[in-house]
Amino acid sequence: MEQRAFIAVVLMAAILIIYQTFFVPTYEPAPSPQPAQQQAPKSQQAPATAATPQQGAPITAPALPSPVAPAEAKPPQRITRVTTPLYDTAISSEGGKFQEFVLRYRGEKPMVIVGDLGPTGLVIAKSGSPTGQVVSMQPSADAVKVGSDQATQDLILTGTHDGLKVRETLTFRADSYAVAAKVRVENTLGAPQSVTVALPWSTRQDWREGKAKEKFQGQHPSEIVWATNGGVVRVENLCEVHQVTAEGKWIGLGSIWYVAALVPHGEGFKLAAQGEEKACESKSKEPVGRATIAVQATPTIAPGQAWEGQVTIFVGPKEYDRLQAFGLEGAINFGGFPVPRQWGGLPMEWLGVPILLLMNWVYRHVGNYGVAIILLTVVSKVLFFPLTVKSMRSMKAMQALQPQINALRNKYKSDPQRLQKETMGLYREHKVNPMGGCLPMIAQVPIFYALYLALSVSVELQNATFFCFGRLFGVDLWICDLASQDPTYVLPILMGVTMFVQQKMTPTAGDPRQAKMMLVMPFVFTFMFLNLPAGLVLYWTVSNILQILQQWFMDRPKARASRGGA
Repeated sequence: MEQRAFIAVVLMAAILIIYQTFFVPTYEPAPSPQPAQQQAPKSQQAPATAATPQQGAPITAPALPSPVAPAEAKPPQRITRVTTPLYDTAISSEGGKFQEFVLRYRGEKPMVIVGDLGPTGLVIAKSGSPTGQVVSMQPSADAVKVGSDQATQDLILTGTHDGLKVRETLTFRADSYAVAAKVRVENTLGAPQSVTVALPWSTRQDWREGKAKEKFQGQHPSEIVWATNGGVVRVENLCEVHQVTAEGKWIGLGSIWYVAALVPHGEGFKLAAQGEEKACESKSKEPVGRATIAVQATPTIAPGQAWEGQVTIFVGPKEYDRLQAFGLEGAINFGGFPVPRQWGGLPMEWLGVPILLLMNWVYRHVGNYGVAIILLTVVSKVLFFPLTVKSMRSMKAMQALQPQINALRNKYKSDPQRLQKETMGLYREHKVNPMGGCLPMIAQVPIFYALYLALSVSVELQNATFFCFGRLFGVDLWICDLASQDPTYVLPILMGVTMFVQQKMTPTAGDPRQAKMMLVMPFVFTFMFLNLPAGLVLYWTVSNILQILQQWFMDRPKARASRGGA
């Protein structure tokens, strides 16, 4: 049984890594920016194919308007530079869109690429019109700066559109990646006006054909994700985005570590997502289509009255605490087993979130994420030490009975029922539980899996050093980024060596041929771990080393007994 338990644990780990490697979204290099293109595709009303019964069916709402150039001449574009401790951005007078947005997070991270990725700006369309116009406005300042001396500051943009007075107020904070956008539309005409007010954010649908290296991993969106009252919906392949309108809490374009999310406040807002059909079937190296998310409202404004709405625009790293402050924690994709949740699948965030929060808490006390990973691994081993001891003792007891079990196999090889009966009798006689080596090991799997999940999605590990001695010929020495692979491959090789030693020390009580086959697993795992983040490999290596020490500790009485007998 202990051999089966070991095989089960190894296979579960292998399935876990293979699933995370081949089935979670990949993040391919991006091509050089193409000329600006702000026109989004037309939308058709259709249900959200990714929605589940728990999440509720999408509702009917007006189509997301496609922005077009205004018929009349518009004033020259003005740019307002905004400087904060967390990011720099440039606000265009064309709809108040972010012309640039560069995070100051473990280096400079551009989140807007003109023509490829970014917001369209404030779009207004008359009721029933499939197209709208990006509203040209005048900003109240040419520069905005927030910091320790001024924690918040507003930028006010004003303009007109077909008899409507439009005002957008953007509020910037020194301590947040979120920008509050308050929109006011006043009807100056003599008749009621029904309009659609939208704030879209779009991206290229297909980044896979790009050849130029991106500036940092996880920059480009790999999924559209939105939250309803029933849960979180993900479309993890932007080439499969369909037209969606739904009530919900927020919608975002996310990558593994970063997200651009729109959070509407108040009633009347709808979430929208749309993509160009068959856009990704092209083999062209050029951008082949766009996927767009938006929040939109469709108010009817009486003469002399005004409509107001507010949207929070969050553009930043997926730090759990920051996301939670805006209800965006569901943007973190913990992955999971490929089983639909409505079938009873376990939400993986139940495992990953506690470990992620604990790791960040440890980091605040030790100041190094590598040390925090080691301490978490040590704590998990200490907590499960009694179960590990029980498992090892059971495995040793089974190993001691192996000669008698082999004799029974030879004696009753033609009578399986008698063999099973005699084997169970042998176990009872020596008070050995054949499940004793299996259950304690299985009980540890959720904790180890939770550690794996937390390390897989932790943006905090990006550019976090462990043992970093600088660079030589353009190569980091040694681990200068826990979120990237070890460039020297020392750590994954060390992991393979420790796994091999661990297997050699583990008692076996099964077919010797199976034991020899299991010795191949360290080589397989070493190959699989070569390109995984160093933080994950560090966790697995430390776990192996601790397992070796535990096995050595358990073997000491036997070593002392053999020396005494000599």
